[in-house]
Amino acid sequence: MRSIPRTESFPAHTPAVSQVFTIVLSHGPLTRLEVARRAGLSAAAVTKAVRPLMEAGYLAEGADEDAPPALGRPANLVRVDGGRALFIGVKVTGDEIIGVLTDLCCRIRVARHVPLTDHDPKAVLASIADLTQELRTEADDFGVQVLGLGLAVSGDVDRGEGVVRYSPFLEWRDVRLAELAAMTTGLPVTVDNDVRALTVAEQWFGTGAGLTDFAVVTVGAGIGCGLVVHGQVVAGAHGVAGEIGHVVVDPAGPRCHCGNRGCVEAIAGDAAILARVREVIGVQVADTAEALALAHRGDAGAREVYARAGDAIGRGIATVANLLGPERVIISGEGLAAYDLFAEQIRDSFAEAAFGSAARCDVLTRPLPFDEWARGAAATAIQSFIRSDT
Repeated sequence: MRSIPRTESFPAHTPAVSQVFTIVLSHGPLTRLEVARRAGLSAAAVTKAVRPLMEAGYLAEGADEDAPPALGRPANLVRVDGGRALFIGVKVTGDEIIGVLTDLCCRIRVARHVPLTDHDPKAVLASIADLTQELRTEADDFGVQVLGLGLAVSGDVDRGEGVVRYSPFLEWRDVRLAELAAMTTGLPVTVDNDVRALTVAEQWFGTGAGLTDFAVVTVGAGIGCGLVVHGQVVAGAHGVAGEIGHVVVDPAGPRCHCGNRGCVEAIAGDAAILARVREVIGVQVADTAEALALAHRGDAGAREVYARAGDAIGRGIATVANLLGPERVIISGEGLAAYDLFAEQIRDSFAEAAFGSAARCDVLTRPLPFDEWARGAAATAIQSFIRSDT
């Protein structure tokens, strides 16, 4: 990843410092003894790691700043000072750019939405720069620096190089987004696939905290999947790990934009559902919202299309469970508006296709607005700031 030099560096002089800080960030406030247990470090090593973080103001003593005072003798807790630094996260969709300003604990302080009418990279970069400047102006009221910018884009994204290799919704190929955004905003920039960014937020700050193996599956315009294996978000050798949207579940199914037939996305993506509803009921349906309304009103053809989508999603999730054996799969995305129409089919096809103990995987839904996807982008910026190995 290429970026301009930072005005401030995180005081991570050893890997233990980053490890200790990440543990407190995700699970704190904690006693030093609990940090040592979770990190597998000695008490002396934790004390040594905590010291520079306390001196630089990233860690503080006591319970969370928003918690009520504890009764009796308070424990000697260590917590992250969320107000120590600010970060910006931006999620780019096909028709909108969403930006958030978060603190160091990835709590959203300000959120902004701007329409996107031009997909040309220069136009998108200009909109990102304007939105970033607006959020930096908001940051002035907090009196601390913005230390990083995270950008989340759908498709094939190489985080290490900061390059969007291919984004179907934006029709981008080989856009050096991190380098260009750093030049236009003056901030260190992290660029990642939007689903992986959401997965980082879930791993550090959400329902994946404390789990070593889980997956985030998103349904909507596309079908995405973020994977955490042995505590690490997996991108794969070429940056496309977790593409369950392009797992073939029906070889005789509809053609997918990737060129194959019967991919999960070709059956369960928004565009696929809309096209199939139009075909089945034989009338013009304006958009996904109208297709959804038809199904909710009881139209048998529309309901069958959603049922088929649920079957495809369930089989895709079962593929993940069979390959990786995650403890949990979190289903999210704007497509959850239709969850009542295909939840039963997801459960049934998952149970049918999952092998043995893989079926014990906890499958839960977590509706998240696009603000939370932008928060995921901010989480990647926080991660890059505190962990040199990213």
